[in-house]
Amino acid sequence: MLYWLLYQKLFPYFRVFRIFRYLTFRTVFASLTALLIGLLIGPYVIDRLREFQIGQYVRDDGPQTHLKKGGTPTMGGVLIVISIVVPTLLWADLSNSYVWIVMLSTLGFGAIGFADDYIKVVRKQSKGLTFWQKIVLQFTASGLVAVALTVMETRGTYSTRLVVPFLKNFRPNLIFDSIRHIPHVGWLAFFPFVIFVMLVVTLTSNAVNLTDGLDGLAIGCTIIAAGALTVLTYVSGHVVFSDYLEIQRMPMVSEVTIFCGSMVGASIGFLWYNAHPAEVFMGDVGSLALGGAIGTVAVIIKQELLLPFIGGVFLLEAASVILQVASYKLRNGKRIFKMAPLHHHFELLGWSESKVITRFWIMALVFALFALTTLKLR
Repeated sequence: MLYWLLYQKLFPYFRVFRIFRYLTFRTVFASLTALLIGLLIGPYVIDRLREFQIGQYVRDDGPQTHLKKGGTPTMGGVLIVISIVVPTLLWADLSNSYVWIVMLSTLGFGAIGFADDYIKVVRKQSKGLTFWQKIVLQFTASGLVAVALTVMETRGTYSTRLVVPFLKNFRPNLIFDSIRHIPHVGWLAFFPFVIFVMLVVTLTSNAVNLTDGLDGLAIGCTIIAAGALTVLTYVSGHVVFSDYLEIQRMPMVSEVTIFCGSMVGASIGFLWYNAHPAEVFMGDVGSLALGGAIGTVAVIIKQELLLPFIGGVFLLEAASVILQVASYKLRNGKRIFKMAPLHHHFELLGWSESKVITRFWIMALVFALFALTTLKLR
């Protein structure tokens, strides 16, 4: 809205507002706006959560050291979502379709998490939506993202071809070109792409959710992943950088940089209150929204295959749960880890919570830096 008012409307009369056309300027101010919103309204949100007795219910089968966290205000992810969406609305060009796709995806996954958290509060237990309820809702939200991107592809503003790291000339298409123009069945050509997007976004959302088990762990890793996505989104839409790095230039996605910057600022603002010992937990409303946002941005900028590095810790956490469950069922109750997700395993090995968090942040940074180095290694 500020972009529309100050640049599109007032710039012809006041040349000083020319600065608002620069993406870097608006991204920085979106990030700062998100940070200020988080810091300023954080205490109010936490007080309201306490007032309504919206506290965390700790798993009985989790580490015993976590029992003392019971009652800590949860659903703080509402603060994160507000701190992302408001600056994006203020500083982005709202005529850009990709901005709306990523914002609505974030709100959609946040709504699923909100429902899950609300059920936990009402029932006063650590279980909310059932596994299948959550999966169906997540696939629905990610499916709508895929449909929106399919529409963008038919308009020539999006590509369904995969960008494969290290192989710049290998770009497989996720649609069946041979049948897309056949009457009545042409829509089936997009089926592989739709399924791919649904899996990427849903798995990313759940991976962030699984990582959210220690004070500041998930939000710290999100800051790093969102920072990497900010860089990747910017260079993908920049004519000089995209040509130099030999990556596909997508001019329209450049506005998504502002959303990514807002996510960085909002995450830093939330970390102020979520740092150990946490004053508030993000809950599923925060973790699912952030995961949905990260997955959606990665799909939009064609960096889906870099997600295992952009969010390396998220991948490790999710993989540890999958391996633990598979081992338990296939090996007659034998476990690989002392407890899953992975951060609990290291807690039971004797690492302090602060040490686990800090070392996982370091791993997240290493993964993200490696992801950025692949831009030139093609």
